[in-house]
Amino acid sequence: MPYDDESAERYRRKGWWSGRTLPLELEHAADLHADRKALITPEVSWTYRQLFENARAFAHGLVATLGVRAGEAAMFQMSNVAETVVTYLGCLLAGVRPVCTLPQHGTREIGLLAQHTGARVLFTQGDFGGGRLLGQAEELLAQASIEKVVIARSAAFEGATGYEEVLAAGRSDTPLPYLEVDPGNIAVFQLSGGTTGLPKVAPRLHEEYVYNSLAWAQAMQYSPETRLLYPLPIVHNAGISLALQPAIFAGACVIMAPTAAIPDLLAVIEQHRPDVLPLMPPALAIRLLEAPQVRDADLSCVRDFVVGGQKLPVEVAERLRDKLGIRVRQMFGMAEGMFLLTPAGATEAVRHHTVGAPISPGDEVRILAPGTETEATEGELGELAARGPYTIRGYYRAEAHNKNAFTRDGFYRTGDLARRHVTPEGIYYSIEGRIKDVINRGAEKIHAEEVEELIGEHPDVSTVALVAMPDPVLGEKGCAYLVLEPGAEPLTVASLGEHLLKRGLAKYKLPERVEIVDAFPLTNVGKVSKKHLREDIEHKLAVETAREER
Repeated sequence: MPYDDESAERYRRKGWWSGRTLPLELEHAADLHADRKALITPEVSWTYRQLFENARAFAHGLVATLGVRAGEAAMFQMSNVAETVVTYLGCLLAGVRPVCTLPQHGTREIGLLAQHTGARVLFTQGDFGGGRLLGQAEELLAQASIEKVVIARSAAFEGATGYEEVLAAGRSDTPLPYLEVDPGNIAVFQLSGGTTGLPKVAPRLHEEYVYNSLAWAQAMQYSPETRLLYPLPIVHNAGISLALQPAIFAGACVIMAPTAAIPDLLAVIEQHRPDVLPLMPPALAIRLLEAPQVRDADLSCVRDFVVGGQKLPVEVAERLRDKLGIRVRQMFGMAEGMFLLTPAGATEAVRHHTVGAPISPGDEVRILAPGTETEATEGELGELAARGPYTIRGYYRAEAHNKNAFTRDGFYRTGDLARRHVTPEGIYYSIEGRIKDVINRGAEKIHAEEVEELIGEHPDVSTVALVAMPDPVLGEKGCAYLVLEPGAEPLTVASLGEHLLKRGLAKYKLPERVEIVDAFPLTNVGKVSKKHLREDIEHKLAVETAREER
């Protein structure tokens, strides 16, 4: 479902959409800041000139070595290394649409997404996870799920192409393919949390994705003096639209941490003195508080510490303030578009208890009575729905799903339960749960339907229900309730995990507890009552905790 002509015209008239492509805007910004520091990793420290020289060479090399064409899609399985940034920008300059998967995804997810987006090429990282991605790439080639592989940071296996080979073949002064791209078309494919049988892929268009990044940079007051640290996966909607692209538009410097391990994070802060951390999941904030190394750390350089990904407990915000001197800001964002952010100068009543307000004057928010298109009574809990100049109007090739995921007038139904707060400081929103059957494990979302489908393939499983169980660090973990076939041996976390890994499921999606039951509780219309299962596991955990504390 594209933006209607009336909306597109209004967004351009307001100056939110520029009529130019994402790579054109990025290249123009990089040229303006050519001699400023752009990217720092443990291995490189590049100016914008150096970064984009590599990106342009990679773009030309893709055409020369792989024969890619503008408008194609390409899969990403790369982590926080300089090669990832070069590959992402190089794809844009070549007119290629990145499909932003994570290195943690398994062959099943990559295969489904490649089929769904029509991607023929996979970019992968040879030294990630002890070489695990190389095996996956070979398997995907053998299955004909993808046709070509480009390998960074290790030797290429037979039939694949090396990253350095692409780079070396691309030194050219000829015009780049992106110059022929229509700014109204898709620039990037982002994933909506996880995947099901039909992947939910958010098509980010050139003009709206440019504006998304510009609006965030303005809301965060990025400037050429900003040094922002990003420890989460950079090729993810958050990494792209909170860090990489806004930094380029502002001429800021991205310090890319290779991992989010607290000792590594503190070492990077000590060495490079960033002033902005644009996204810290609550789980990471809790680990920071509890790390013994933090006692000797100097965090005085950090002016903006933004927490998002799931609800932040108020006591954690207060501990960050009292123990580390950190003034927390909160945000809410999604691959589909809409970002909310608490203002830097807001009181703690706003910063600790809400996720703020939309970052653009063009953003529209409704709180709907669940299951309806009617707005909830003022102050009542309801479903957050969003529309605006950078919120998608439909998932890619998902017409049936879009009928339920969007209102008739184009508002995206987020599935999150929210409340509007009218305060002396303005109107702000809090996120207080969700309608969708999704488990928020740290910063990652696990769609229960996908995992249940694969568990149901086990010959000993009669029925399965995956529910969220509370976790003090990650927020939630998955608990699998199973009804087994008569006479079957009980499955364990380990044996069930082995079954799921063999089917290509990502490791972070594996259930971390198994409960065997004779039957499931049902609702009054005969459906499995996950509400009762969640209450059951919460009670069991509370009893176990009390027993341990005696």
